[in-house]
Amino acid sequence: MWTETTQLQYRRDGLRYASDVTDQEWAQIEALLPPPKRLGRPRTTTLRAVVNALLYLLTTGCQWRLLPKEFPPFSTVQRFFYRWRDDGMWQTINHSLVMRAREAAGREASPTAGVIDSQSVKTTEAAGPRGGACPRARQRRDPGDAGKKINGRKRHVLTDTNGLLVAAVVHPADTQDRDGAPLVLASARYLYPWLRHVFADGGYSGAKLAAALDKIGEWTIDIVKRSDAAAGFVLLPRRWVVERTFAWLNRNRRLAKDFEATLESALSWLFLASVKLLMRRLGRTLQPKIVI
Repeated sequence: MWTETTQLQYRRDGLRYASDVTDQEWAQIEALLPPPKRLGRPRTTTLRAVVNALLYLLTTGCQWRLLPKEFPPFSTVQRFFYRWRDDGMWQTINHSLVMRAREAAGREASPTAGVIDSQSVKTTEAAGPRGGACPRARQRRDPGDAGKKINGRKRHVLTDTNGLLVAAVVHPADTQDRDGAPLVLASARYLYPWLRHVFADGGYSGAKLAAALDKIGEWTIDIVKRSDAAAGFVLLPRRWVVERTFAWLNRNRRLAKDFEATLESALSWLFLASVKLLMRRLGRTLQPKIVI
């Protein structure tokens, strides 16, 4: 919680850039990064420098070629990013940190319930899959999210009831929530075997989703509906958790739009943002308490 007493724990004074990792944060992921290869040329670039460079790109949203000279060459950082993306490394690290953070909070490592939702984001002129359109929008040559007419992609996420990211899929914005949900839940099926109860909004109701979920195990979709009599903003039980997660992730300017040419790169940046959040949360637990 952000208070005058605790805000000193969030200060990042003494770092070269505020996006750099502290020693406590680095300790959370150092052992989870791939070791040097036994054969071939020895590694000359430290992984901490590469991670700091990626976090700088994530936080500021700058282009690869504008990476400051204090970091390794952008081509080197880019090569590590693509290699780790293809290996699914950030998804693996996120899974480990989520369980560690839950245990630190006194919870079971694997959640039993989650919250699902999607966020539509605009893309740029970069090539790659993006939103098709609902039929009416397609007639107007205005492709995009069927509901919001967003020409871009959807970040479809599943969080635990604390708001920690447990699964995610990026797909074109014309994919309806009920069609994208099986992809998200299938990706979490074996990572979190006890997670079977999911809170969702009205976009996930209907027999079509229920039939699709029958093929990937037993799931309970708990629809949290907004009252028809409600006016203006209303805080809905459970659903606000995933909205807060989107707010946490969107503090990173790289996620303000989807700048990526591939869905795999977009998903990798999303999980890196989650790892950044978890690293900082766990790193603060290792720091000595401040006595006022």
